Amino acid sequence: MASAELQGKYQKLAQEYSKLRAQNQVLKKGVVDEQANSAALKEQLKMKDQSLRKLQQEMDSLTFRNLQLAKRVELLQDELAVSEPRGKKNKKSGESSSQLSQEQKSVFDEDLQKKIEENERLHIQFFEADEQHKHVEAELRSRLATLEMEAAQHQAVVDGLTRKYMETIEKLQNDKAKLEVKSQTLEKEAKECRLRTEECQLQLKNLHEDLSGRLEESLSIISEKVPFNDTKYSQYNALNVPLHNRRHQLKMRDIAGQALAFVQDLVTALLNFHTYTEQRIQIFPIDSAIDTISPLNQKFSQYLHENASYVRPLEEGMLHLFESITEDTVTVLETTVKLKTFSEHLTSYICFLRKILPYQLKSLEEECESSLCTSALRARNLELSQDMRKMTAVFEKLQTYVGLLALPSTEPDGLLRTNYSSVLTNVGAALHGFHDVMKDISKHYNQKATIEHELPTATQKLITTNDCILSSVVALTNGAGKPLLESVPYEEALANRRVLLSSTESREGLAQQVQQSLEKISKLEQEKEHWMLEAQLAKIKLEKENQRIADKLKSTSIGQGVGPAQENPTGVNAGGQEEASTKAVLEPIHSTSLIGILTRTSDNEVPDVESREDLIKNHYMARIVELTSQLQLADSKSVHFYAECRALSKRLALAEKSKEALTEEMKVAGQNISRLQDELTTTKRSYEDQLSMMSDHLCSMNETLSKQREEIDTLKMSSKGNSKKNKSR
Repeated sequence: MASAELQGKYQKLAQEYSKLRAQNQVLKKGVVDEQANSAALKEQLKMKDQSLRKLQQEMDSLTFRNLQLAKRVELLQDELAVSEPRGKKNKKSGESSSQLSQEQKSVFDEDLQKKIEENERLHIQFFEADEQHKHVEAELRSRLATLEMEAAQHQAVVDGLTRKYMETIEKLQNDKAKLEVKSQTLEKEAKECRLRTEECQLQLKNLHEDLSGRLEESLSIISEKVPFNDTKYSQYNALNVPLHNRRHQLKMRDIAGQALAFVQDLVTALLNFHTYTEQRIQIFPIDSAIDTISPLNQKFSQYLHENASYVRPLEEGMLHLFESITEDTVTVLETTVKLKTFSEHLTSYICFLRKILPYQLKSLEEECESSLCTSALRARNLELSQDMRKMTAVFEKLQTYVGLLALPSTEPDGLLRTNYSSVLTNVGAALHGFHDVMKDISKHYNQKATIEHELPTATQKLITTNDCILSSVVALTNGAGKPLLESVPYEEALANRRVLLSSTESREGLAQQVQQSLEKISKLEQEKEHWMLEAQLAKIKLEKENQRIADKLKSTSIGQGVGPAQENPTGVNAGGQEEASTKAVLEPIHSTSLIGILTRTSDNEVPDVESREDLIKNHYMARIVELTSQLQLADSKSVHFYAECRALSKRLALAEKSKEALTEEMKVAGQNISRLQDELTTTKRSYEDQLSMMSDHLCSMNETLSKQREEIDTLKMSSKGNSKKNKSR
């Protein structure tokens, strides 16, 4: 079953992955299309820029041409201004030349006018083209920015989906590996179970054949020799005394105790609900201390004041039922006479609810007609009216099924045993319905109380009463929710037990691994601090040693310079110290420990302190890393072996349990076989005894018959003798 669930989960994840993959393809296609559109827009922008440059060049050339023409016009005007006085002086002589100049001027004016018009037209075209280019460029730039933003968003979505796909793929691969390992183990267990099942089926078949043969023989003997059947008539079956089971009695007493606690909570909450409802009628919508309440509410208050006489007997009836169930009695529906009393009390309470329901609905309508009632409050009152009708209907349904359960105690044939389970199921459904109705009442009354507290005319007495009613409704809801325990089917319970055992095993193994890892981490942290302190101390010692050696070298060098001039014991001592220090420096130093072997040789020069420090540090760190990796490998192997051993021990324990169960079943089957054999032998002996008795009886009857025949013969002989005597006389 677990493998099927995991296979279903794997298929669901695969379907989701295929769906996301299809969405990824669509998004990729959209991104590619947007990139193509962006490239096309960039190409169009490039072409527009080229056309703009071309128009700019034409504009520049036309501007240059206009400047040339303007200069030429100025020159012509200057020439005209110069030629006009001359023409006045030589009018007579130069009529022909003036006519020629006039014609040239007219030609120049026409040419100039054409150039000016053309220049103006070109200016207009250039201005329009420039404005259009700017507008198109702005649109294209805005569209390009939008497309770039959309492309970035699409790329982010694609990256997120890709990352999600990779994580999903990795997770699915891990799940697949786990499922493969689990499927292999389950296949092995299934093979073992099949072999065991085949063996058990073979044994069961043999036992069945043997027992069926013996049963047929026994049945044939019983049918021939035992003609009396004491279960043939149903009226005699009612006289059968049921078996006494102490465990069953304790269980029934426990169930009755739970029912008593439920009814006590229900009675307390109902008393509070009816009492505080009566108190609320006295103060809202009209306060009885200030004005007279309506006749309807007066009657409703009078009925509510009688609630204790209907509610209290429920607790008393359930208490009497609980006290009637003891360890010495036999508790079945036919013997629970007190359940009938509780059913009658529940019926009287239902009558009370039916009596007050119309007044309650009319009271809510009267609140709705009040001037203080808002639309929201009116809606809540309508909802409460519906809830009160549902509450009464649920109680009626519950009373119907409780009455059916109490029926066998007075009429044994009133309810068939096959209907017991369905009636109890309907009782549970009625309690579920009661819990749902009380939740709705609690919700709607809470909203109603909140709205009423916001009214300007709300008094402290009304607020307190509403809170009390709400607390009683909440108590009813909580009390109705207590017996709503769902039953688990047997197959599902077995599957949950297997899952629980496997999860408990894995959880315990993981918890132990985590605990061991935490302990290792703490130990490693302590070792790290220890080695850091050791390294600091070694560094300090090394610095001191280096300082001491440097001081010695300095003192020896000074001693060598002063030694020849001074011949005294101190010079000799200095020379001795120099030789000793030089000898100590030149000799190789060996350091042997668990971490490794270090060798340092010194020549005429002192080695570099930092390089030596780095060498020692690197050696120690490499050694520590090597030992740590070896330790972690050994720990992981040990944890793995421990988990495997634990799993094997669990399986072995389960196998032992199953073996013990099978052994018990075999014992029971053997006992049944021996019992049937004993019954068969006893039946056979009784049959033989009966046969012997019948043979004895037949022998005795034969003897009596032979005696009677002899007597008859003697009588016949005597009668014959008498007749002969009579004849002779």
